[in-house]
Amino acid sequence: MLNIGMIVLGAADVRRAAAFWSRALRYVTRESESKDDWIVLEPADGPGTALALDLSRTPLQEHPRVHIDLHTEDQSAEVERLLSLGAERVDWDLYPDDPDFVVLADTEGNRFCVIDLNHG
Repeated sequence: MLNIGMIVLGAADVRRAAAFWSRALRYVTRESESKDDWIVLEPADGPGTALALDLSRTPLQEHPRVHIDLHTEDQSAEVERLLSLGAERVDWDLYPDDPDFVVLADTEGNRFCVIDLNHG
């Protein structure tokens, strides 16, 4: 049996990305894996999928093949909170007519979606 143990995002500034994601997800740094080129974040309150930030110099994809979906019941409040932490809105050209998601980018430009669980 397999399960997802960690999601890895590339970052030009690993520490800046870790600061954003730790505040965004309320995760903490796994001290044994905290370096300038690799930081692992994990849920502060117990088990869950870890998020790692890995030093990367590759260019961003306008339409990435893989991204993170964050689920919430208060989309507008969470989007505003994430924007206040340094996320940016993405001018997404692939929105459907009545989207249940908002596309944002983290401090490194990695795209992610905030999904409204109350939509529809």
